[in-house]
Amino acid sequence: MGRRVEHAGDGCANRKLVLTLLLAVCASANADNWPRFRGPNGQGISDDKAIPVKWSQGDIRWKIELPGGGHSSPVVWGEKVFVTSADEKALTGTLLCIDASGGRELWRKSHSLAKVPLNTLNSYASVTPSVDADCVYVVWPGAAETVLTALTHDGKEVWTARLPASRTRHGMGSSPILCGDAVVLSHEQDKGSGGDLSVWLAVDRRTGEVLWRHELPETVNASYSTPCLFEDAPGRTQLIFTSNLSGVAGVAPGTGEILWRVPGALPARAVSSPVLAGGTILANCGEGGRGVRMVAVKPPSDDSSVGTEVYGIDGAAVSYVPTPIAVGDLLFLFLDQGKVSCLRAGTGEVLWSEKPAGRYVGSPVCVDRKLYCMTVDGDVVVLAAGPKYELLAVNALKDKTQATPAVANGRMYLRTFSHLICVDGQP
Repeated sequence: MGRRVEHAGDGCANRKLVLTLLLAVCASANADNWPRFRGPNGQGISDDKAIPVKWSQGDIRWKIELPGGGHSSPVVWGEKVFVTSADEKALTGTLLCIDASGGRELWRKSHSLAKVPLNTLNSYASVTPSVDADCVYVVWPGAAETVLTALTHDGKEVWTARLPASRTRHGMGSSPILCGDAVVLSHEQDKGSGGDLSVWLAVDRRTGEVLWRHELPETVNASYSTPCLFEDAPGRTQLIFTSNLSGVAGVAPGTGEILWRVPGALPARAVSSPVLAGGTILANCGEGGRGVRMVAVKPPSDDSSVGTEVYGIDGAAVSYVPTPIAVGDLLFLFLDQGKVSCLRAGTGEVLWSEKPAGRYVGSPVCVDRKLYCMTVDGDVVVLAAGPKYELLAVNALKDKTQATPAVANGRMYLRTFSHLICVDGQP
């Protein structure tokens, strides 16, 4: 049994903590790993060449049934795949470790859950784990506390941090990320939910001790986006958070200090995560199953505390839940209702907008300049990542899904509600 770490109280900001010096640039994973939601730095980009476009039964390397359902995405380190699921009747969450090559279960770790409010489209296993060379980091929501646990790649618990409860109307959705020696998590609460204050926080990845926590005022709409890293023109690394309350914000990785913001940029709930396109950061928000606004901002190049809005797009032309993807100077939006749009990332100019299949909740990834995204009905849509619309394939999984593919070692891992599938186009 690993050590247990109580979450810091309201006076945590005044405590003198011994902080580990974070790397000036937080390293992204190599091609053999897919360490977090949407892969290295959350941008969904893979240079892999072996993933088939249109596949047959022979391209499915393995398929396993999960011990429960969920919407989290798989993560990969070397030859191990990690994925969560939950049995909502038994109130049990499970972290599975799977042999990447053969689909054999290596171990599982169960966690007792407590009932929390959930949107009908959400689940107890919607938070994607994060993984590094030492541990896998998994989050479970709870009405009394949220649990963040680090386990070795062999399934041994290293530490468990007890964090503020999860009492939002829709359940949890933000996933942890790694930055240097810190595990970073956005943990927001709805106004009037009865939960603790919303916080952005970082814990030491080796001990689970809280390194910093930034408390937010009471929020009307808790956001569910997952942060990423951005390096500005002077070479400073920043954490990028997006939310209804703070808009788009740059945060110092070592202290949690907000360096700059574009307040008011996101007038609704932020569910999709920030996307980087050169020196521009793109962020979306929405409500009621539709997008409300997408904004492109530039962080300040000096010590200013305010970023610059480059452009904004309002209305149903933007996505709400699916995170967009930037490929070169092009930006692709997979809209919740099923349309896919290609824009100039720098200007917002729409080049094309088509509906190749059904609706989307999961987010796209790009592999060898081809876009892969799963519809809620389990069709894997494959499009050319180019300025002209080209539908390459629609591959049926025959199972509902709201997850995002993972790609590593020449294989694509597809999580449906009840199964994990490995597609491998290598001979």
